[in-house]
Amino acid sequence: MTAVEVRIEEKDAFNIVGVTKRVPIRFEGLNAEIIELAQSITASQHDTMNCLNDLYPHQVVNASFDFDDTRFEGKGELTHMIGFITAKDNPTDELKQLHVESGTWAVFPSTGPFPQTLQDIWGMIYAEWLPESDYIVTAGPEISFTQNNNSEIKYSEIWLPVKKK
Repeated sequence: MTAVEVRIEEKDAFNIVGVTKRVPIRFEGLNAEIIELAQSITASQHDTMNCLNDLYPHQVVNASFDFDDTRFEGKGELTHMIGFITAKDNPTDELKQLHVESGTWAVFPSTGPFPQTLQDIWGMIYAEWLPESDYIVTAGPEISFTQNNNSEIKYSEIWLPVKKK
């Protein structure tokens, strides 16, 4: 088995409320379209999202879903959401809400230079961990967050919805 650190967790249903955009799939470096999406968040949207901040990790998360079939070739697009995980419902038309059913999640924590470490973990999950594990990815968003600690070395987590093979 690979050296990727993972823990399997059961999570209750939750919502992700935030802003969304179709963006190109990129495996390396920063995605300019996601940066543009983050910069487009208005003060009103930011305030509303902060009021919904009632579930772990109590910070901004990135969620990717609705992938094109050419994803693993590094081509196509996905829908990207920047927002907060919450038990509450979206109170405004300014933001989108993604409901996530309860289920099993593989959680991959990592610490290292950002974004390289996070991207390396993504690669190891699909190239090493999944083929060797007793799990397959199920329908749902792929979620990540990175703690912004004003350091080059950052703590991140990747969450994948999974079920036993």
